[in-house]
Amino acid sequence: MLKYIVLCLGLMIILNQASAQNPLINNQYTADPSARVFGDRVYIYPSHDIIATKEKGRQGWFAMEDYHVFSSANLTDWKDHGVIVTQNNVPWVKPNSYSMWAPDCIERNGKYYFYFPTTPKDTVANGKGFTIGVAVANKPEGPFIPEPTPIKNVRGIDPNVFIDKDGQAYLYWSGGNIYGAKLKENMLELDSEVKTLGDLPSKGLKEGPYMFERNGLYYLTYPHVENKIERLEYAIGTNPLGPFKVMGVIMDESATGCWTNHHSIIEFKKQWYLFYHHNDYSPNFDKARSIRADSLTFNADGTIKKVIPTLRGIGITDAKKTIQLDRYSQLSPKGFGIDFLDTADRFKGWKAVFTENNAWLQYNTVAFGNKPLNKVKLRVKSANNTVIQIRIGKPDGALIAEVKIPQNENFVEVNSALLKPQSGIQNLFIVMKSKGRVEVDWLTFR
Repeated sequence: MLKYIVLCLGLMIILNQASAQNPLINNQYTADPSARVFGDRVYIYPSHDIIATKEKGRQGWFAMEDYHVFSSANLTDWKDHGVIVTQNNVPWVKPNSYSMWAPDCIERNGKYYFYFPTTPKDTVANGKGFTIGVAVANKPEGPFIPEPTPIKNVRGIDPNVFIDKDGQAYLYWSGGNIYGAKLKENMLELDSEVKTLGDLPSKGLKEGPYMFERNGLYYLTYPHVENKIERLEYAIGTNPLGPFKVMGVIMDESATGCWTNHHSIIEFKKQWYLFYHHNDYSPNFDKARSIRADSLTFNADGTIKKVIPTLRGIGITDAKKTIQLDRYSQLSPKGFGIDFLDTADRFKGWKAVFTENNAWLQYNTVAFGNKPLNKVKLRVKSANNTVIQIRIGKPDGALIAEVKIPQNENFVEVNSALLKPQSGIQNLFIVMKSKGRVEVDWLTFR
């Protein structure tokens, strides 16, 4: 146990900072995001996809060996607190099983309980079967100490924990159906019989339950495969264990064929958010996924408005940091595209490609601050001498910069003065004002 604590402490010293839109984490694969508000920060507990090899996992399938936790105070800058639980440092886990699937975490009485499913040493004879364990910490980023045994009488995946207003805690999980039960005060044992939540669609796979309460209504949300790809759906009840009434879809199936989705829903600073995943960095292999987030809103009657996935995502972008235009808010009908900067290392990100005169890109909620900024810098590559305009509010809005970009076969940094110093929060429009082709990696203001 001491060895495990030392390992965790050592790993936590190595903190990575990620600044991103969608996907939120840009230096590793992440999936199944469980987002929680602890204090004044949002913490995300995702699973961690890796690419399986002959030595690690089952090639062509999901492979997960550990868990990280990330946190942010502004929903834009995400800190990686390092590995909090790893498969071969949990006493009851089957060694090298690479099955550390979708987790969850919750706080109670000053302690943080991290729930995770994986393959136990006593897995059933056919080699299948998951159970759910708990690791406990005094801080949301750990170090987490795994309990010596998993939760009794629970077989399945996708744990989710909910604490009602009366203090009663509930555990939800999936495995053919979605199940729920009360938890004891210690958060480590069941305190009721297991109930099958059977008021959900009977056709197709249902998994990944996530429960939340709003205005006296209990929302049971879950991924559901009606055909071939998961979509996010929800049901509403007046009790945490039902009965529930199926209400509809939160997010449609992936348009590009990523067949899983897994989510969580939180309220942070009076705004609701949906956290989910997609295979942004791995478009040809949907077992390597990346977490995303978008705003979520409700109708007056409490039903959820369908969330349309975006690349811009959430959070306010600091104008003094690099702005990734490929994570746009809106596009002109034609003359624009996105491509990877380096297909051999997709974590380097994307580039925005303008190919027609008057093509434009909109990027919302850029914070210039209280002190006016006077200059802009772009990292660009152009097939010929071209011009990029930066405007405010709309494609033909106030012109704040006209940047002349020289022909160059490689990316170069081009500086230009602003025609009018900018402050406050602005929606930017980047407009191509010449023929040719311009590739933009990023821009920043100073």
